[in-house]
Amino acid sequence: MTRPKGRPWPARAAGVWQPTGVNILLVEDDDAIADPLTKGLEREGYSVQRVATGRDALAATGAEMVLLDLGLPDIDGLDVCRRLRSMSSIPIIVVTARGEEIDRVLGLELGADDYLVKPFSVRELVARIRAILRRTANEPAAAIPNQTDEGVQRIGPLELDRRTHRVRLTDTDIDLTPKEFALLALLAEDPGALRTRAEILDQVWDPNWYGPTKTLDVHVASLRKKLGDPGWIETVRGVGFRLRAEGS
Repeated sequence: MTRPKGRPWPARAAGVWQPTGVNILLVEDDDAIADPLTKGLEREGYSVQRVATGRDALAATGAEMVLLDLGLPDIDGLDVCRRLRSMSSIPIIVVTARGEEIDRVLGLELGADDYLVKPFSVRELVARIRAILRRTANEPAAAIPNQTDEGVQRIGPLELDRRTHRVRLTDTDIDLTPKEFALLALLAEDPGALRTRAEILDQVWDPNWYGPTKTLDVHVASLRKKLGDPGWIETVRGVGFRLRAEGS
């Protein structure tokens, strides 16, 4: 489910976002919704692969973004979201009739990048797709320091593998939730550098996050506990957080 190496996200031309060539996996079991949605996205220049079950979604390859319905006939969409996120950092937009706050919160906590409630227009969906692609296009993998040829970043005894979403500390696996992993991965992009609360909420949660900012503190506290030493993540009161650099 990862973007193939050497294949860049579509670039801007003359100030306009060009979506052509992006492969979208549409996970939707209702033909009455999937067919017009596929046609609308294809008119916008996207390549769409449609599947109707969670199993087929988990087995699909080559996608660069997932549009995921939650009401699937075999596996609950939230579980599919969690499993996709454990496999890959591919952008996921939940598109569903479930509009309750608990469903939106669960979807975002399990790793979705956005959550769109039916009914919606293709124009709104395309705007959200473009926003996510613009954001992910500015995340160069080569900028990650101390990363080995195998893709594992090491900060002292801490090992972070973004490809497999695995974290090890002094040769012991650390079990993190998708949001905890995303938080640690963001801080690890530049150990010792300060990340503001707004920046973390924007990149780990959602640019339009309107929930309580306390959720960030809860995740930081949980991450510190799992790492076994609160000194791994330093709080800069009223500003944000930074990950301890190697040797500090």
